[in-house]
Amino acid sequence: MKEAVEGKRERLGLMLGFIGVLCFSLTLPTTSIAVAYFGPTMVGLGRGVIASVLVAIVLLIRREKRPTAKQFKGLAIVALGAVLGFPLLTSWAMQSLPASHGAVVLALLPLATAGFATLRAGEFPSVRFWLASLAGCSAILVYAFYLGFGQLKGADFALLAAVIIVAFSYAEGGRLARDLGGWQVIAWALVIAAPFFIIPVLMFVTEEMLYAPLHAWISFLYLAVVSQFLAFVAWYNGLAMGGIARVSQVQYLQPFLMILFSAWLLDESISLFTLGTSVFVVLSVIIGKQTSVRVVPTKEPYTSQK
Repeated sequence: MKEAVEGKRERLGLMLGFIGVLCFSLTLPTTSIAVAYFGPTMVGLGRGVIASVLVAIVLLIRREKRPTAKQFKGLAIVALGAVLGFPLLTSWAMQSLPASHGAVVLALLPLATAGFATLRAGEFPSVRFWLASLAGCSAILVYAFYLGFGQLKGADFALLAAVIIVAFSYAEGGRLARDLGGWQVIAWALVIAAPFFIIPVLMFVTEEMLYAPLHAWISFLYLAVVSQFLAFVAWYNGLAMGGIARVSQVQYLQPFLMILFSAWLLDESISLFTLGTSVFVVLSVIIGKQTSVRVVPTKEPYTSQK
């Protein structure tokens, strides 16, 4: 009975993780559209202003308890990675890189997240898990080499930094969500980060932005409401329910979903090699899902408020 309940919880976690990844997959294409009209600072940090206002209203209406001091430290890590660092670095990179290029670099995220899950959340995947994850990662790297991404640009280093920062925040957020809940993690992280991005955003607001076309505003609002908040609600709940390491492997689907959305929104081409690589990556995700992950209680668990 217990195994059936745990299995159902894991499947729900994987489903929520996929919903989060699906929403995140529109992030780079919509960033490419919005940054052309609003600039990297407004797109990278301005989305957080809107999202923080929304979550502050929800937190006040629900009268949520404030996080403990120990939880606050973890939330600060989430805020630094998911709210400040990742949006700003990717917005800057998307000024000069195609969205499909950025999608391939971000494919290193699942492996990085699984690594941080071991360090921060006490999850120890089996050797088979790591082999499946490395297979998916290798396929991505081969794909990148095939497309001629061998010469790294400054924007690539920004994306690599974004991968490391946000992977750490994913692992920390998944650990926090076991106690706080998925939506509270990203909500409090947005509130904590708000003082750091409101002033820079106000400095970069211009009158010309009011005359940006409708598709630019839709892209910006998507980034603020979905990418910066709702997607994280599904994602952190998925990590908490299905396990950080295992659910993180669903992210291997993200580059190809991003490429599909880039083809749809930005008229970027899709090759047969892209489709073939995506099938291989899907298989590695399936294999990784079926492997075991040993969870060891962390030395400093977050104290429950319940």
